[in-house]
Amino acid sequence: MPSKGLALYDPRQHRALILLYGDDPEVLCLCWAGLALWYLGHPDRALDRIYQAVRIAQDLAHPFGLAFALFWSAFLHQCRGEVQRAEEQTDVLIRHTQQQGIPQFSAMGTILRGWTLAKQGREEGVAQLQQGLAGLRDIGQELGRPYFLALRAEAHRDAGQLDEGIRAVTEALQITHASGECMHQAELYRLKGQLTPPTVEPEEIEACFLEAIAIAQRQRARSLELRATTSLARLWRQHGKSAEGRQRLAEVYDWFSEGFDTADLVEARVLLGQL
Repeated sequence: MPSKGLALYDPRQHRALILLYGDDPEVLCLCWAGLALWYLGHPDRALDRIYQAVRIAQDLAHPFGLAFALFWSAFLHQCRGEVQRAEEQTDVLIRHTQQQGIPQFSAMGTILRGWTLAKQGREEGVAQLQQGLAGLRDIGQELGRPYFLALRAEAHRDAGQLDEGIRAVTEALQITHASGECMHQAELYRLKGQLTPPTVEPEEIEACFLEAIAIAQRQRARSLELRATTSLARLWRQHGKSAEGRQRLAEVYDWFSEGFDTADLVEARVLLGQL
């Protein structure tokens, strides 16, 4: 657990571990804590942890540690739906990793920057996503691929390219089932529902959203549960079940105590007002 690692960490004793392992334990634990907090439904506390990690990595002037912290900072802004801040962080990350020769994080930064460009309606966004994914394949990295494919699927969805989006989601789900990397599995099922053609029976789309909700609940991933429930409530609204959708969405939304200016919570609040 990141919190236990942080509680045990003493800079006077453990800072030198960076020379032995190539990473600073405090930076790593703060990043993992931020990641966990976002999934658990605490987006503001997550941002505090990540920014603390970035500040420490900058003070240490450790190239790999700074790349690590900058990536998770960009990741978190992406999760919070903050396109401009994510783009700013990825620009810094890409410059840093290219100067320091860290291809892993350079490719990951390229993927995230592709997402920010796609969100702005720029055609080169999907091309950058594909470039970054190819870069990771070139160095043999498969870890994190389901999440990156989810970003690609989202970009295809926004561009109306449903077939391409479904292919990306299908590949990502195959990886999660084969490898057990399920961190973003709930989001993949939600995207699958969104990418399913509207000509398909609504029960098939509903099944995707319900599966996403079930996975998120098992993982206690409140942020992903909120997204999937918002998608389900919107679907139900289209099919005359606004009251049921509002009740279900309100139960999830009312659990949150922070992050009300983030994209997911704003979207849920607006939908609640419409239901």
